[in-house]
Amino acid sequence: MAQEKSSFFSHATLEKNIGLMIVCCILVVLFAGLVQIVPLFFQHSTTEPAPGVEPYDAVRLMGRDLYIREGCVGCHSQQIRMLRAEVQRYGPYSVAGESVFDHPFLWGSKRTGPDLARVGERYSDDWHRIHLRNPRAVVPESNMPGYPWLAANPVQSDDIGDRMRALQFLGVPYTEAQIQAAPQALSGKTEEDALIAYLQGLGTGIRKALQTQQAVKGVKQ
Repeated sequence: MAQEKSSFFSHATLEKNIGLMIVCCILVVLFAGLVQIVPLFFQHSTTEPAPGVEPYDAVRLMGRDLYIREGCVGCHSQQIRMLRAEVQRYGPYSVAGESVFDHPFLWGSKRTGPDLARVGERYSDDWHRIHLRNPRAVVPESNMPGYPWLAANPVQSDDIGDRMRALQFLGVPYTEAQIQAAPQALSGKTEEDALIAYLQGLGTGIRKALQTQQAVKGVKQ
């Protein structure tokens, strides 16, 4: 009887029974995934905001939603890998704490265009306006489509409070005063204004925090 049980659970039996092999593979993948993912829920580096990272204000929040609506995330990543070439080109590599307030996160998976994780304040607002309306006016080789209608569309501010409260429920520390002031902050803004505000803020908080840390170290030395 013991010999029959051992033969049933043998490797040969597993290879010959495709259904059993599929079930075992799924169990192994699930267990391995849990081992890798579950600890991240308890690490401060993944649950606490990185230095300099703050919740989006009302204008940038609407700009982020427009970034998603227009499909920008499909061609631009926001994740700099720990490779020398990437760090030299884009700036400090991305850390999990930068995305604490992002629901959903916009790391992306494709780079038809350049990574935007550190694009904030690298170009002027006017440059972004020209680039959004006619990309080839500033980047002749660009294959990015233009978005001229953003300049003519006013930002819809009637549901900004609902958006912020939804994020508040997910853990973003918005105050009631910030939520109440949001519609006024969006008054007179176009969709182009909001998208540019979002782009101009990408990576600036953590970059300035790193610069401050380096300055402090320099003074101590």
